[in-house]
Amino acid sequence: MITIYCVNTGTRQEFPEGTTLQDMVEAFDFERPHPIIAAKVNNVSQGLRYRAFNNRNVEFLDYTSYTGRGVYRRSLCFLLYKAARDIFPECRVVIRRPISKGFFCYIDKDGKGSTTLSKEELDKLRARMQELVDQDIPFRRHEVQKEEAMEVFRSVGAEDKVRLLETAGDVYVIYYTLLETPDYYYDALLTGTGYLKVWSLTPYKNGLLLRVPDRHNPQQLTALVEQPKTFEIFSEANRWNHIMGLSTVGDLNAAIARGKSSDLINVAEALQEKKIVQIAEEIDGRMKSDKPLRLILITGPSSSGKSTFCKRLSIQLMACGLKPVSFSTDDYFVNRLDTPRLPDGSFDFDNFETVDHKYLQSDMLKLLNGETVEVPEYNFVTGMREFNGRRLHLEEGSILIVEGIHALNPRLTDRVEESLKYRIFINTITSIALDDHNCIPTSDNRLLRRIVRDYNLGSFTAMETISNWPNVRRAEVKWIYPFQEDADVMFNSSYLLEFAVLHSHAERILRTIPKNCKEYSEAHRLLKFLNYFTPVSDKDVPSTSLMRGFIGGSDF
Repeated sequence: MITIYCVNTGTRQEFPEGTTLQDMVEAFDFERPHPIIAAKVNNVSQGLRYRAFNNRNVEFLDYTSYTGRGVYRRSLCFLLYKAARDIFPECRVVIRRPISKGFFCYIDKDGKGSTTLSKEELDKLRARMQELVDQDIPFRRHEVQKEEAMEVFRSVGAEDKVRLLETAGDVYVIYYTLLETPDYYYDALLTGTGYLKVWSLTPYKNGLLLRVPDRHNPQQLTALVEQPKTFEIFSEANRWNHIMGLSTVGDLNAAIARGKSSDLINVAEALQEKKIVQIAEEIDGRMKSDKPLRLILITGPSSSGKSTFCKRLSIQLMACGLKPVSFSTDDYFVNRLDTPRLPDGSFDFDNFETVDHKYLQSDMLKLLNGETVEVPEYNFVTGMREFNGRRLHLEEGSILIVEGIHALNPRLTDRVEESLKYRIFINTITSIALDDHNCIPTSDNRLLRRIVRDYNLGSFTAMETISNWPNVRRAEVKWIYPFQEDADVMFNSSYLLEFAVLHSHAERILRTIPKNCKEYSEAHRLLKFLNYFTPVSDKDVPSTSLMRGFIGGSDF
């Protein structure tokens, strides 16, 4: 017999060796508003088919948890793939990225590029998906030697999975089957299709949108949010990936093995610089119009690269003959004791009210009116605004740049004429995917960047950064992302080799997190994820790169 400690109830029970988590759920009698679909075992995410052979701590999870949502969404992707293969036996299903509160995907019906589905075909696809749900078919888990799994996928033409697995360092790998159809996912699935009660499949742009349950109310779909500008920047990145023949991590690892990492870094940096030049030239053109610009507003979520982007843009603006004058909204933080607090009593540093926006707007208007202003500098050690003699003035040909997470919030500039503003939103649109069915969450880019930067600067440990990340993400949803489609232009700060470059930096830091703390669950997931990437030295990353703001060695 083994002893299982249930985190949800704070109680222990004994079970026979090899008991599944699914069988344990009912034994621990506790109130659960939503179905249990996953668990953490000793702080490692597991599916409910996991068998325990030793004493373990177990926390049971539903869809409202990050782990639970991942299990549900991966299983839903498999459901779509299976239904599509049943209807179009030669098809290729590509699930590219989260967007508009769902997942953008397309179905190449015959493997020759035909992705347009008729209404009848789409209805047939939805009906087959629902039929598979109604039958409650199990997702079968198989753990085999890597070479055996590669043969399985090679036999069904899934070369994307073959390329991924052959560059991975594992001896054994886990894959799944739904009836006779195999598929690969980097983490656990549901026990069966019967759990997939809430979903929708609708036409979207040049493909489909696979919609998922609301994270707070899993009984209903997440509300669709149109994101045309975000989709365009994703499409732009995807086009470049296609040109370079790199759409999946397997492709990328193969290119690295051929000694192409330096070339890929140079191309990625050149593409970003080209975009920055284009933005600077557009601003220059607007400055020479009948209604010249006076104010550039730059924002983006945490660790998107706002500060470095601002400095690189300033250089290109100067190359156009302009005189950029900039400051950060961070310097207008209220004193620490006046900072809003979260329900648990900790400081809510991402709240809009953390910025003394009335004071900031007053200084902004004075500058735009030709006055000289002494701007404060925030001392993050003392938590106080300080005045150190930094005076700003806008001369002829000058343009004011305001950078910060709240820069696009209309309340910050509601007294400034709209024609004077130019809004820039910085995001990390991860265009590469592990394979056709495993897209990479955009937030993983930024979390890894933040872990590395915080650790290198001595600001926070990896454990502290991970612990605070859910608060950061909630604040982004409330205070930052609602305004991204208001931007005049979006800039993608991510590039192909980013995870390969971050690999060595992040791995050593993540391994400092003890296994007995709750943050280990996320550290374990990230380490597992990074293992898919062949590490690349950062020696070829230029000192002006946005990446240098996180890994160190920046000229800025």
